[in-house]
Amino acid sequence: MKSWITALALCLCGMGAAAQQSDFGALARLDAEASAITATRGQIEVKLALSQGVPFRIFSLDGPPRIVVDFREVDWAGTLGPELIETDLVTSARVGGFRPGWSRMVLELAEPFALARAGLVGGADGTGAVLRLLLERTDAASFAAGAGVPHQPGWDLPEPADVGDLSPTRGDGALVVVLDPGHGGIDPGAGQGDILEKDVMLAFGRELKEALLRRGDTQVVMTREDDSFVSLERRVAIAQGAGADLFLSLHADSLGEGVARGATIYKLGEEASDAASAALAERHDRADLLAGLDLSGTDDVVADVLMDLARMETQPRSDLLARALLIGLEEEGLSTNSKPIRTASFSVLKSPDIPSLLLELGFLSNGRDLSNLTDPEWRARMAQAVADGIGAWMIADAANADLVRQ
Repeated sequence: MKSWITALALCLCGMGAAAQQSDFGALARLDAEASAITATRGQIEVKLALSQGVPFRIFSLDGPPRIVVDFREVDWAGTLGPELIETDLVTSARVGGFRPGWSRMVLELAEPFALARAGLVGGADGTGAVLRLLLERTDAASFAAGAGVPHQPGWDLPEPADVGDLSPTRGDGALVVVLDPGHGGIDPGAGQGDILEKDVMLAFGRELKEALLRRGDTQVVMTREDDSFVSLERRVAIAQGAGADLFLSLHADSLGEGVARGATIYKLGEEASDAASAALAERHDRADLLAGLDLSGTDDVVADVLMDLARMETQPRSDLLARALLIGLEEEGLSTNSKPIRTASFSVLKSPDIPSLLLELGFLSNGRDLSNLTDPEWRARMAQAVADGIGAWMIADAANADLVRQ
């Protein structure tokens, strides 16, 4: 697997001819119908038909085994990835934006496969290009030994900006709210036809931001302002850097049964309140893996400590916030789940000193919720209800703080 770096260098050099035939300064487009991920005689073949040649790099990640291809830059319109798979040897595929100027494809493999060959060939008429990858079986030890993000000048992704710069100018008594529109970029979240969770949540996040700013006593920071991927760790770091007084993550999931409906408020809990909440948290927390992040250095002990701190220091304030939001929704006459306040171990709720909640506005798998989520008038009512709930919490939280000081 150490051959990954050699193979990568050959990929970069071999694409030169294709690149010369086409100016790849602009965004390349994928022809999904002419692209596929197939298997022949136990080998995985990846064919991506592009409108022009683009620089790319390939590497592997373990736990589970994944192949990651970075591009500068591809428009994935027409596919989210799964539509390209035509073999059981690839269990999932994700494509999309990763960071500004970067696109990514992540293939999760049923078993370890090594890169045997890769090449980008331009069309004979000087238009278009086809990227082909050939993957061959390897053993788990060899795969693990060669896995990891390669460090290459000119290819390494930039270090995240100093989140401290995100701190708003705080007015007297102004509450700093961090809104976290779920998913984004390569991680679309749930979907129903052409409607994607990442798009609906970004639209609602912007509407809620406006509703909060109209109050005049609130400062708002968004974890993402566009269709960009933001890691779970980064979302929490943004809230910490902004000096947030509260953190609200926004989602609209989908269930295969299509039974669940209505808004649900999630608090942090080491144990999920029910099986559905546990499954939901697991799906949300897989986003970083599916986006091709290397999580091998993650320390679960640290996560446990943060959870304990959150429970001791901020859980009562989060409980109060959850009740305030629920009252805001009910007073607006908005539909809530039969069990509207639940607990689960969502990673984005583990900031030790910031009251944090995850709000599921509804379920894309439910027809009525789907209609509501795509209705601007309903979203405006929901945004106002959430803003009112936060306003009520501000008053109650300040009163409680005075009691504690006494």
